[in-house]
Amino acid sequence: MSVAVTRRRVAAAVATVALLVPLSACGSDDSKQDAAAPSAGGSASASAAGEVKAADLTVLAASSLTDVFKTAGAAYEKAHPGTKVTFSFAGSQELAAQVKQGAPADALVTADTKTMDGLMAETDDPKIIAKNRLVIAAGKGNPHKIGALKDLADTKLKVVLAAPEVPVGRYSKEILDKQGVTVKPVSQEPNVRAVLSKVELGEADAGLVYKTDSAKSKDKVETVEIPDDQNAVASYPAASLKGSENADAAAAFVAWLSTPEAQKILQEAGFQQP
Repeated sequence: MSVAVTRRRVAAAVATVALLVPLSACGSDDSKQDAAAPSAGGSASASAAGEVKAADLTVLAASSLTDVFKTAGAAYEKAHPGTKVTFSFAGSQELAAQVKQGAPADALVTADTKTMDGLMAETDDPKIIAKNRLVIAAGKGNPHKIGALKDLADTKLKVVLAAPEVPVGRYSKEILDKQGVTVKPVSQEPNVRAVLSKVELGEADAGLVYKTDSAKSKDKVETVEIPDDQNAVASYPAASLKGSENADAAAAFVAWLSTPEAQKILQEAGFQQP
């Protein structure tokens, strides 16, 4: 075989390889894209959630979520190994002040939409995760026979309410004004748990609290239901914070609060569906 022929065959082989390399590379990119894309039977959010890295999350949450969020947090950590969720509970107005002051946190859940709406510059889009209603918490055995909102106007009763800037305090004022009931509280507390504590300790005869809080303390207080047409509905919005250093993990936790697993935990604690 001549040297010229040999050289032509080598050159042809090199050209063929050169053509195949870019084709192979294109095929590799397509495969990666296909693997990264969610399957037709799954959702993009589910795929994204699976890719979120473990993180230590700090969640600011309304006082009325204290008990249920401890349960929810444990469930979330179990389903997301390596992630730790730490809650900071307070009145929604206190939480809002912390956010505006730049407190290091990843997500926020308030007991009303008004407080959350005032933080639009600091939060991502919020979503309602639960609802609640008010009840009258009376002393154990209801010794004063309190049966309705109008009974709280009795000046002989020691009634405690949340401060008007607190969501439950604002809801309380709303329903009392609606019924034309004037109450002179012996104290105005910074959050719903403080109101409940006053009744539990016998420092007050009655107070207006969320249904879920009263139910959790049924061995210490008597719950007096308020008819729906006289009541107020409390909505709980949740949002990740724009200043979070764990943005993806924070968004994943907030999204999880609307899943069937989280909703079951909330509803078993007495919260209503969003």
